[in-house]
Amino acid sequence: MQIEVRGEPLGVGVCHCLACQRRTGSVFAALAAFPVPYSVSGTAMDYVRAGDQGARFRFRFCPVCGTNLFHTEEGVEQNSVAVAVGGFADPNFPAPQDSVYDCRRHSWVQLPAGITVYDKDPI
Repeated sequence: MQIEVRGEPLGVGVCHCLACQRRTGSVFAALAAFPVPYSVSGTAMDYVRAGDQGARFRFRFCPVCGTNLFHTEEGVEQNSVAVAVGGFADPNFPAPQDSVYDCRRHSWVQLPAGITVYDKDPI
C-alpha cells in the first residue's frame, strides 16, 4: 500500500498516548497532516478506535507488511489525512511542532526545542 500526498504538511506532531504507543509498537507516534486530495494505491485494512474525547479515528494499515501508514478522523476526513512520518523514509522530514499526551511521554524522550507541549489532547 502507498499513499501520495501533495504540498507541504499542514503540521507535524508526536503523540505519546498509550493507544499510539500500542499501535506503533514504539514510545510515540510521529504524524504529519496533509490537505486533501490524496491518493492510495494497493489494499488497505482498517482499524477504528475512539479517542478520549469521542472522536473516531480510522487507521489504515497494509495487510502484507503490517505498516500503519495513515489515518483520518471520521466526520472530518474530507479536510486532511495524517500520515506516519516514518512512511516517508526521509531523515530530513520537518521536526514536529506539537507534542500531545505529554503526561504519557517516557521520561527519556527528549523533544525538540520550541515544540508546543500539551499534557493531553488540546481539542
